[in-house]
Amino acid sequence: MDHSLNDRDLSWLSFNYRVLQMADDLRTPVFERIRFLSIFSSNLDEFFRVRMPALLALHHLAEGNSTVLTAAQAEIARQLDEYGRILQKALEALNATGNKLFYGEPLPLSQRSRDYFETTVLGYLQPVPLSEGTPLEIFLENNALYLVVCFAEGPSAVVNIPSSQLPRFLQLREGAAFLDDIVRQYMPILFPGREIKASYSIKLTRDAEIDVDEFSGTLLQKVEDMLVRRELGIPTRFLYDRSMPADLRDRLAAYFRIAPNEMVAGGRYHNLRDLADMPLAAKDPSLFYPPATAARMPCLDAAERLLDAVQQRDVLLHVPYQRYDYILRYFNEAATDPTVEEIYVTLYRVASGSQIVQSLITAARNGKQVTVMVELKARFDEANNVRWAKRMKEAGVKILYSIPGLKVHAKIALVKRRDGYRRDYTGLLATGNFNENTARFYTDHVLLTADETITQELELLFIYMRTGLPPARYNFIPFSKLLVAQFNLMDRFRELIRREAEHARAGRKARIVIKLNNLQEKQMIEALYEAAEAGVEVELIVRSICCIVPQPGIRVRRIVDRYLEHARIFWFHNDGAEEVYMGSADWMNRNLHRRIEVCFPLLDPGAAAQLKEILSIQLADNTNAVILDGQIRNLPVERRPEEPVVNAQQAISAYVHQLQ
Repeated sequence: MDHSLNDRDLSWLSFNYRVLQMADDLRTPVFERIRFLSIFSSNLDEFFRVRMPALLALHHLAEGNSTVLTAAQAEIARQLDEYGRILQKALEALNATGNKLFYGEPLPLSQRSRDYFETTVLGYLQPVPLSEGTPLEIFLENNALYLVVCFAEGPSAVVNIPSSQLPRFLQLREGAAFLDDIVRQYMPILFPGREIKASYSIKLTRDAEIDVDEFSGTLLQKVEDMLVRRELGIPTRFLYDRSMPADLRDRLAAYFRIAPNEMVAGGRYHNLRDLADMPLAAKDPSLFYPPATAARMPCLDAAERLLDAVQQRDVLLHVPYQRYDYILRYFNEAATDPTVEEIYVTLYRVASGSQIVQSLITAARNGKQVTVMVELKARFDEANNVRWAKRMKEAGVKILYSIPGLKVHAKIALVKRRDGYRRDYTGLLATGNFNENTARFYTDHVLLTADETITQELELLFIYMRTGLPPARYNFIPFSKLLVAQFNLMDRFRELIRREAEHARAGRKARIVIKLNNLQEKQMIEALYEAAEAGVEVELIVRSICCIVPQPGIRVRRIVDRYLEHARIFWFHNDGAEEVYMGSADWMNRNLHRRIEVCFPLLDPGAAAQLKEILSIQLADNTNAVILDGQIRNLPVERRPEEPVVNAQQAISAYVHQLQ
């Protein structure tokens, strides 16, 4: 059997292309198509900030002969060509609904737009002349928008488009206009007496991968210094309007010290992730997905105290199909229950106005011992996490920062209560972040449990995170039910895979179903290859990066739909004695080798049955699911005429709504 691997970056580009395909799908409501175009653009920006620096470095080490960089650049160029076509179609469809966006066409003369420019926009504009003596290599801010203005009499200038301070669009009577075009239209006011020949949009993307260990001081100081340095990182992409003359393009490359392989031709507008914020003049409900109602959980609604209810039975939540309010209730009860003495929680990405963090602050002010592991190195959430860490510390919360060399990506919490001689623990373990904002459109699962072993092992893990003692200091693996990266997670998963292979070799039914966001780690992939060779049926649902090559015995699906598939679930048949796990860990090098991750078993048969049913529904999806082939192409699932139409997210919503 071929044990080759797909390249991680080309695989990710395949995922982003699937996002683009959703924008080209006429079954997708019109404004949702615009949103998928926005997501595609945002994803690609992050790729250039995070992954392109590595590809450029490998290209340099290979003395200009990196096949991966060449393939990635070709694939990006192909996708961007399609993007332009799909965007035009989507805007035409949107225009037909009475919602026009002026795109690459002259704006109508409007007193409203002139007033807006003169009273608001003009105060933000900072023209900079292009001259040989200007130190421009650090002038362009990361991912900010600029216009290069060409004058009839000679030298040009660069003008910022203040889209980070002002809305990207202005609603006019005739339609919505880009802020870019408002600036273009009234540029003569900024440059009185000068003849303007043309203007061209540009954008510089900078490297976001800066090692926090480069800095001195405490971790908090290091992260704050890194945030400043990141915005001045080395260029990875100089995006320019493809209609720009070649001589001007070459002059700009020299001015801003841009290498040829960092120059990327784009369109008239950049940062099209802003399309999701486009104003609509006619908000017809048919433009959007139908309104979704999160299901209630009768067993929790009927409970006077949620913490008491969990002591009686495990509770499994499926968000956003069920209300995230129960998680907020869990933290609020812990903050105010007089019998709660201690609260422990890990925070990786939290909402900017997090109710959960507010509950932790309240708990500390109510005299409870609150310990929070804040991961300051959560990429692009560092500033938000620094802000919250400072506020919690001021309120008396004990803040733990990252273990050197590791990120804490686990999504866990522990509440300890004492009432007289009675003492109980309640654990919360999840596949996604404690973030009430992303919970509205990320599919995740949350377990609330009072299982004695699991809660005791959670306490051991928090002790490890507090003390920072390396795993080698333990004379035994302190976890039996929890699977914890850096301790037993990889070994246990390999054992479970090998056990399925042994069943297959003995002629027994053997099946593995795994759902992940990303699959890259070679040892885990090799274990799956070996299991398939032994006769195990391996079914994978992998949203984005997938380095395993589909082949006989290994089938890979990808689901891109209304919600972002975010859960990690592991289902092992085990000759009928099935075991189901879920948790925070993707099978990536970073997750398994450089992070604290937690996966855990579903011990309650009812909870396990729910996850198996959800996975079965996803495996039956024949609308928005695709099959990945050996070339990482997204192939539609073929539906036989007698088969019912199955949309997994709609079917899961219906299933979850009937749960008691």
